[in-house]
Amino acid sequence: MNDTDHALQADAQAARHKRIIELIQRDGYVRVFDLSKLLDVSEITIRRDLALMEKEQLLERTHGGAISTTRIYKETKYSKRSDLHRENKDAIARRAAELIQDGDTVFINGGSTTFHVFRYIARANLKIVTINAGCIGQVMNPEVELILAGGQYYPESNSFYGGFTTGILSQINASKAILGVHGISCRYGLTTPMQYAAEATRLMIERTRGEVIVVADHTKIGVVSDYVTVTADRINTLVTDWLPEQDYSKDFESLGIRVIQTNPRQ
Repeated sequence: MNDTDHALQADAQAARHKRIIELIQRDGYVRVFDLSKLLDVSEITIRRDLALMEKEQLLERTHGGAISTTRIYKETKYSKRSDLHRENKDAIARRAAELIQDGDTVFINGGSTTFHVFRYIARANLKIVTINAGCIGQVMNPEVELILAGGQYYPESNSFYGGFTTGILSQINASKAILGVHGISCRYGLTTPMQYAAEATRLMIERTRGEVIVVADHTKIGVVSDYVTVTADRINTLVTDWLPEQDYSKDFESLGIRVIQTNPRQ
């Protein structure tokens, strides 16, 4: 193959990559089969393209295609997040609360989705240990012993972090954890723009001897930030409203993660 042929191949590849980026930004995902037909190349070629683009952190490959990878560098204020996708978050929280059993000791971290969990807790003989300041006034179940792991208060996340907080969490052995995230990805794991949030959530996971449940609406799927909490295979269950690409559930399931999708109108 001469230099001209190489240049033509490179131009064709660049054009495909540009088109793939346009589609994934528009729809949030792409499928190998659809791209092969649309761009008139083999599925093997498309898979090579997606592999190269994943190395450049332009997307994340899934079982049947790829999803958009969004990067966040700082936390959105809690007051702004709490009103976003409220109905979906409420449905996710209600379904997650149903996974709690009588006698559980449950960690719940900060976040606008976990905030909704507290009022749906209906089991008996429970201990709830949380850093989420939003729990105050939300737990109406008299069978719940609520422990707030206070420390330094961070209004951006409406939560407590720091040495006092970790000191309390370190004394607890939980049977279950329900955790909100800033981003979750099969490839990059659970991530957050705040180091202290990553440390607190990681400690909760380390101190949980049973099921680790992540609650995350569709806007958190594929989001990546600076600080890794844990790899995705450290969690057991993902409760979400919907996935940007349905085949992505197979990628989570291949890591041993059960995916539960909710319908806010059910």
